[in-house]
Amino acid sequence: MEQKQYTRVGESLWQEKLDNGLTVFVNPRPGFQKSFAFFATNYGGMDMRFSLDGAWQDTPAGVAHFLEHKMFDTQDGNALQDLAANGASPNAFTSSAITGYYFECTEKFEENLKILLSFVSIPWFTQESVDKEQGIIGQEIQMIEDDPEWQVFMNLLAGLYEHHPIRVSVAGSRESISHITADTLYACHKAFYNPSNMVLCVSGNVDPERVCAIAREILPKEGNPPIQRDYGPEEPATAAESLRERKMAVSTPIFQLGFKADPAPMGQERLRRQLIGTLAMEVLCGSSSSLYAKLYREGLINQKFGCGYEAYPGCAFLYAGGESKDPQAVKDALLAEAERLGREGVDAALFQRLKKASYGSMVCALNSEEQVCIEQAQGYFAGVDYLDFPAVFDTVAQADVEEALRTWCTAERSALAVVRPGEDA
Repeated sequence: MEQKQYTRVGESLWQEKLDNGLTVFVNPRPGFQKSFAFFATNYGGMDMRFSLDGAWQDTPAGVAHFLEHKMFDTQDGNALQDLAANGASPNAFTSSAITGYYFECTEKFEENLKILLSFVSIPWFTQESVDKEQGIIGQEIQMIEDDPEWQVFMNLLAGLYEHHPIRVSVAGSRESISHITADTLYACHKAFYNPSNMVLCVSGNVDPERVCAIAREILPKEGNPPIQRDYGPEEPATAAESLRERKMAVSTPIFQLGFKADPAPMGQERLRRQLIGTLAMEVLCGSSSSLYAKLYREGLINQKFGCGYEAYPGCAFLYAGGESKDPQAVKDALLAEAERLGREGVDAALFQRLKKASYGSMVCALNSEEQVCIEQAQGYFAGVDYLDFPAVFDTVAQADVEEALRTWCTAERSALAVVRPGEDA
């Protein structure tokens, strides 16, 4: 294994690529009681169209999430119960881009790691269990569809993007999951749950060499070639729709305003874009900005207001939202302020203060083994060396943020999603 020292953040990372294509990262923390393991595949809700064995496959929305649920089933029982019986706290999640399985524990780490690697790499489905899961996930979908916060966010994505699959719910719909069969799950597992498309990240009081030895013992000896994916035609720079509204049982209108950013490239530039986008929104309307104070004082936003930046393969966007009696007025204010900042420039003292605060929050996040592992995995799939973020921070200048505000935060690139009180007709 190779070891790399990150002296600026006081971390070290052991890395090895196994013969089957799996990359293993281990962040040793001697003396720590808790250990954390994260086993992830570069496969998420967006990956509905792909090439397998020379033929293009079109799968229903929601397969990645459905597969995550079913992976815990084993021929002998349930992996969640096995891990819990060993004193571990297991869980999993599916995002638009990745699916990850993880556990944390204070003892029996090696036994738990063997369980994790085994159940994720060895699928076991029956049509009967798939049919049963359709009912369970269907109820889950009903719950999230009744959630105004979820509705406003999905409407934002539908407003920003014409056809990119980021606009499709990770869970799918009750209709789409009705088309999922055991064969669908086996095909998607074969395509994406192969070692060369996965990463194992571990942090805690563990031996890096033992982690690799266990991975070699449990996982397939060979991996498959990379999977070709199709996310549709290239998106235009402008938003698909400027406004999407609906009515639900809310007491105050809730909204999300988005700005369609340029897709982020692979590599460290992706992390740099993330830092620039995050700082741009903090400068524009973060809690330390003059606009935030003004909108709060005028009663147009409250403490639920938040902002940020998100990037996925083929797309990226900035967002701000919360509750407001007049979402359109908030949008108009953000557009006007973005135009002013792009023209007159950002206050230098505010920029430096926000940059230091953002850097500090990332350093503090390193105290969490979970955060380190998940960020490392997501970064790996994007070609990013996450722990090298201090060097990337050094390259982010005030002019970069001003250019982002001028280029991305425009009316043409914006979409507003609103959920208002009432009932849809």
